[in-house]
Parts: sequence; structure tokens; C-alpha cells
Amino acid sequence: MPINFHDKRNRMTYTTRTADVSWLSLIEEHVGIAGKAIVDIGCGGGIYTKALASSGAAHVTGVDFSNEMLQGAARHCENLSNVTLQQGNAYNSGLPNHTFDIVLERALIHHLHDLHGCFQEAKRILKPNGVFIIQDRTPEDCLMPGDENHIRGYFFKKYPKWIDMERSRRHEAAEVQRSLVSNGFVILYTVQLWETRSIHQDLDALNRDLAQRTGRSILHELTDHELGELIMFINSKLKNSTAPIIEKDSWTLWIAVSK
Repeated sequence: MPINFHDKRNRMTYTTRTADVSWLSLIEEHVGIAGKAIVDIGCGGGIYTKALASSGAAHVTGVDFSNEMLQGAARHCENLSNVTLQQGNAYNSGLPNHTFDIVLERALIHHLHDLHGCFQEAKRILKPNGVFIIQDRTPEDCLMPGDENHIRGYFFKKYPKWIDMERSRRHEAAEVQRSLVSNGFVILYTVQLWETRSIHQDLDALNRDLAQRTGRSILHELTDHELGELIMFINSKLKNSTAPIIEKDSWTLWIAVSK
């Protein structure tokens, strides 16, 4: 069954990683963080909230619809005086008009059907000429073949029944672009990023991470038995890989400015 973001057992599932330096470098290159007021909508466990707050942002507001996720984020971002967390959602953040220099929505829009409502809310809270960063996987990003880096690709090799489900919940790049433009944004950049998700010291470490379904909502669609079979399948593919295993995911980022 799908992940329940309101279940306290999942509170810490999105707090176990740190943002990769490749991600921070890309954001700094195209946008700049220093001194900015930023909101991270759909912040989950606060991984990217913390990264931005620790990289020179004046203040970062993390917003999530789940109180359990926010409790995890609070623990993850503890001792950061320039972080505020509040409950809200992509359609109604509860934040004031025209307040933020940057709005980040990472790994969020595939959970949403109404891009128009989401983008209108981002525009409302952005300052004029504020920057909107959307990061998500298109169907093409998700369905790349598996290899020793792109572990996710093996999910669909083992369970091809997931392919249609994944296509149905992912937005095509052209759809995202059309919705941005129709809601008054000018797209500055469309960027592809292979972001390092995690470095596993060996295959056993990867197996433990998969078994816990850590930060991978799609694995909650599997029974424990099916998950065990998936892990065995991945092990058969990676048995000759050298350690460490550097797991990466393909992402598309749209960087737009509010006019």
C-alpha cells in the first residue's frame, strides 16, 4: 500500500540523508543562496531545508502537510536558528504574499494532480522576480535502465507492473513547462542532474537501506515478501560490483522567475 506520511513510524524516513554537493553546487551556480529568504514546500524530513539553511540562506521556512514529517524535520534541523517549520500544503501554504526570494519544490509535484493550483500558490508567496525551483523525475528519468549507480532502474525491471503506475503519477517535462508559462513564470533553465542519493559502503549496506524502505515511497507498494525478492534480484545484478556502491538518481530541474 502507498506510504502513509502521517504515520509516526515513517517520521524519520526522510531524515537519514544529507543533500549531495552536486545539488548544492547546481543551485548555487544557477540561483545563489546567500542572504536569501527561502521556502521549501513539501520539505519532508528537512534534508534540503537543512542544506539551504547551512549554506548561507538568511532564513528557510519548511512547509509540509504532515505533522509527523515536520517532527522529523525539527529533529533533523535542530540547532539551526534560521529555520522555521510550519504545516501547510502546496495549494495553501499559509504563508504571506510576496515574501520569499526562492521557492523550492523538490520531489513534490508527482504527488499532485493540480499543477496550476500548486504553481499559483508559489507565485503568490514569491517576491516579484523571485525564483521558483521545481525538481522532480519525469517518466524518462524514472524508467532509465538499472545499473550499479541507478539502482531504481532495477525496481521496474523486476516489477514491470510498476511502469504504468509510474508513468501515470509523473508529469511530462512539456506539461510542467506549459503550466509554468501559463501561470506567469519565465523559465530560465531546464537542467538534468544525476544526484548522488547515497554512498553504500558495500552490498549489505544497500540491502539494509532497501529493506527499511528508507526515503523510497515506491517501495511501500510492495509486501515484505515482494521487497525481499526485489533485494535478491538487485543483489544478483550487483554481485560483481566493487564497493562502495554510489547510488544516483536522474532528476529534471526547472528554474523559473516570477513576473
